[in-house]
Amino acid sequence: MTTRSYREAGVDIDLEAAAVAALVAQLTFRRRGSFSMHGGVGHFAGLIEFGEMALALAVDGVGTKMLLADRLQDWTTVGIDCIAMNVNDLYVMNMEPVAFVDYIATDALSVEKMAQIGVGLNRGAELANLNIIGGETATLKGLVNGLDLAGTCLGVQKRDRIVTGERITPGDAIVGVPSSGIHSNGLTLARKLVEEHASFEERLGGGRTFGEELLTPTRIYAEALAVTAAAEVHGMCHITGGGLRNLTRLGSVGFSITDPFPPQPIFRWMAEAGGVAAEEMYRTFNMGMGYAFVVAPEAVDAVAAIVPDARLVGEIVAAPGVWLEGTEIT
Repeated sequence: MTTRSYREAGVDIDLEAAAVAALVAQLTFRRRGSFSMHGGVGHFAGLIEFGEMALALAVDGVGTKMLLADRLQDWTTVGIDCIAMNVNDLYVMNMEPVAFVDYIATDALSVEKMAQIGVGLNRGAELANLNIIGGETATLKGLVNGLDLAGTCLGVQKRDRIVTGERITPGDAIVGVPSSGIHSNGLTLARKLVEEHASFEERLGGGRTFGEELLTPTRIYAEALAVTAAAEVHGMCHITGGGLRNLTRLGSVGFSITDPFPPQPIFRWMAEAGGVAAEEMYRTFNMGMGYAFVVAPEAVDAVAAIVPDARLVGEIVAAPGVWLEGTEIT
């Protein structure tokens, strides 16, 4: 049977959301005394009050992209993905990432593999301007099959400069920034489609191989900090698992994408080869847009001046939900 959805590939986004909600519902205890939680649970990162500052913690991993690295025997870029998936979740709240710890769980250690992972982690730290201050490596034979790479990132910002999306209003502009490709989301479906309809060594349109396309590291959107320093930003979003539906994490307004970025060839190939519906593609992958700013219309040029490949892709409307060229993404 041809795989045509993320659920058929083995990942149920709706079930994941329900499972996470069930877990979060049990997290009712709040610390007594100083350094309490700032805001609630459920945004891109958790915040802690720290005097006039706030600290933020984000945690994420590379996911099944690690299986692709194993398939290609190339682990030099997955460290970039690990850091990117964390720091991008901090940038959306205007938090500056400053420190990172990694966690590696494996069934068997390989010195060469660890050295290559270190190359990517170091490059990601350089791109995000942070310190890797420690980590943990666990050999868990019988529990883990292969190697899983994840990490936790600490961010900091003045409390009055945090961006949460509360100031977003209808009429605001949505400015998108391109992705570098698939990033680190939807790889379960992407790998399945390549296995069914091509091979990782086959070249996509005469260019890079499918393996190289899927292993391209996640873009780190460090320019976001410069944008918030130069313009009034009402909200930001990292387009990860769940695709455009991530925008709903910014509030109950409507997000109308009227002029989306053209999806990169790898996305077009997956949709055509697998017969994957457009709505399924846009609720699974970033489809060419990895990050978005929500600003007043007069601030669009200021964003583009700092991020040259950013451009206007839509606007905020009153009707709640996410709309792609008039069709709601549910």
